[in-house]
Amino acid sequence: QVQLVESGGGLVQVGASLRLSCAASGRTFTNYGMGWFRQTPGKEREFVAAIWYNGMTQYQDSVRSRFTISRDNAKNTVYLQMNTLKPEDTAVYYCGATSESPTSFSRSRSSASNMDYWGKGTLVTVSS
Repeated sequence: QVQLVESGGGLVQVGASLRLSCAASGRTFTNYGMGWFRQTPGKEREFVAAIWYNGMTQYQDSVRSRFTISRDNAKNTVYLQMNTLKPEDTAVYYCGATSESPTSFSRSRSSASNMDYWGKGTLVTVSS
């Protein structure tokens, strides 16, 4: 089992920045790719970004120039730095862990079904 706890969400204005954190415990952190997804009411959970133990990353195109995912393997923590936030970034952000390789993950269109474990989420609200 892997336990994931997100933090760092909140209410911000358009153009602001936030950094989300996801602390992992349980099984070996470096065995897993770590991803951020987001979800709004009535919609499916959508991929935002992912990172593997070797630093390889993947991003959703709409956030590539604004968000940065990183991980600290010594602290078992993954981060999502979000800059220039827009109202459409408003969502509950979930951290997940996947045993899939970057290639397999990408081939599956970065589906949320690839994730083996999830946190409970943290709400990000961007106000205009």
